[in-house]
Amino acid sequence: QKVTHSLCNQFMESRACLSRATTCFKVEKIKETSVFRSTTTQGERFTFTRMAQQPLLSLPEFHNVSTGALVVTEPLNFWGGARVKPKDTKNSEPVYEPATGRVLCDMIPCGEEEVDEAIKSAHSAYLKWSKLSGMERARIMLEAARIIRERRDEIARAEVANNGKSITEAQVDIDVAWQCIEYYAGIAPTLSGQHIQLPGGSFAYTRREPLGVCVGIGAWNYPFQIAAWKSAPALACGNAMVFKPSPMTPVTAVMLAEIYKEAGVPDGLFNVVQGGAETGGLLCHHPMVAKVSFTGSVPTGKKVMEMAAKGVKQVTLELGGKSPLIIFKDCELENAIKGALMANFLTQGEVCCNGTRVFVQREIMPQFLEEVVKRTKVISVGDPMCEETRMGALISKPHMEKVLGFIKQAKEQGAKVLCGGERFVPSDPKLKDGYFVSPCVLDNCRDDMTCVKEEIFGPVMSVLPFDTEDEVLQRANNTTFGLASGVFTRDIARAHRVAENLQAGTCYINNYNVGPVEVPFGGYKMSGFGRENGQVTIEYYSQLKTVVVEMGDVESFF
Repeated sequence: QKVTHSLCNQFMESRACLSRATTCFKVEKIKETSVFRSTTTQGERFTFTRMAQQPLLSLPEFHNVSTGALVVTEPLNFWGGARVKPKDTKNSEPVYEPATGRVLCDMIPCGEEEVDEAIKSAHSAYLKWSKLSGMERARIMLEAARIIRERRDEIARAEVANNGKSITEAQVDIDVAWQCIEYYAGIAPTLSGQHIQLPGGSFAYTRREPLGVCVGIGAWNYPFQIAAWKSAPALACGNAMVFKPSPMTPVTAVMLAEIYKEAGVPDGLFNVVQGGAETGGLLCHHPMVAKVSFTGSVPTGKKVMEMAAKGVKQVTLELGGKSPLIIFKDCELENAIKGALMANFLTQGEVCCNGTRVFVQREIMPQFLEEVVKRTKVISVGDPMCEETRMGALISKPHMEKVLGFIKQAKEQGAKVLCGGERFVPSDPKLKDGYFVSPCVLDNCRDDMTCVKEEIFGPVMSVLPFDTEDEVLQRANNTTFGLASGVFTRDIARAHRVAENLQAGTCYINNYNVGPVEVPFGGYKMSGFGRENGQVTIEYYSQLKTVVVEMGDVESFF
């Protein structure tokens, strides 16, 4: 029998086998065309795997995505190097496009059997990946970064459809993602231990080793970026990862999984399981999981920590915030105003480290409010796919109603709405059911108001006056959160003094919401622990082994 040209293409990955198959092949289809077994006339059997699926980004519906046009029907679970159809669709949940309110796709949660399959797939890949040198891992990660960079705009458009943020912001998010992978690719070959000389010529050394299978649980405000932030250091250290996106943003993490596969990671190294709290619980409890990294709310973070504790698993928690931004009268006012806008209105205010408590020294309060309100009123709200749009839609209708409820309560408690704070209906008919809220500035706020104490996670800036440095530091730190903080002043001594005394994992001086991947990010207090980004994160995705070498005789008491 003659081997056809098309079949030869499928078998090109195993040329050695082809060269031995001198007479004929018997080919049998295994599992839906993705795996083929071949038998030569000499009785040798070989298994060939080929891509039976087109990656999501190559499908026609993902080409130049526009608002209201994308419908995703492909399965969104991914393990073993391919998208996997759900076993049970009875718990399917609709996922809505924030800008239009229409159904984008269905999220079908994974059950116990599927979670187990994904984790076992990850463990199998880990055994291969962990044996590669850091340089070998780096080459593959750099290729993944290159692919993301090349497809940045298409990924960003899919992110906008699923998340609602502006295309301008989404493009930056994708850039941050490939930069993160590139950064940790650079670190991978440098991972090393320490040599310790002991008496008598004996010595000890340390080895930095991977943990095994890590679980990443992402949030809906930065779906693709968070998947990169969690996977890049994990993979650089030699781990595998099973990632669960937010059930409201299930799409783009699958694109990252497919890009890793295309770059050359072992099948199963980065897997995606869909689901909500129940699926997350299955991941946290699974005995083959070594670490859980969670981004989300404080209540859910507490549950993740409790579940992981039962298996003594390592945990990183990046939780909520109610961060203070302190603006002194000696600041460069133009920069302070821009900083306050960046600290409150990025991603429609759905950012955990936003500086939503803006403390302004009393002497400059009138000028500050006048200019902030003026600029807030002209923020372009609307179709997030349009380049000129600066604020898109909130993630869901319930969340939109929650944000509007906070604003209503603030007014009842005595706050004054200087602008915005209402549901916004764009003129474009296709956006009439979208989840838009006009950006809001609240004056006449007090520290005991709900809008000042609780995380709103929407485009709401609460402005509060202060008089002295000591006073504002006490007020700024009077919160259970401690994710971020900021200070604007020309006094360099004051800037560093305030930064030292603010109880937060990050303090911005004369800027806000900048996040280079080289810089660690994480919280104090109930904003969590552990870090993402920066060199220190390697410590959270690896473990240290000490080896003691005796070069002489054993001294014994017995």
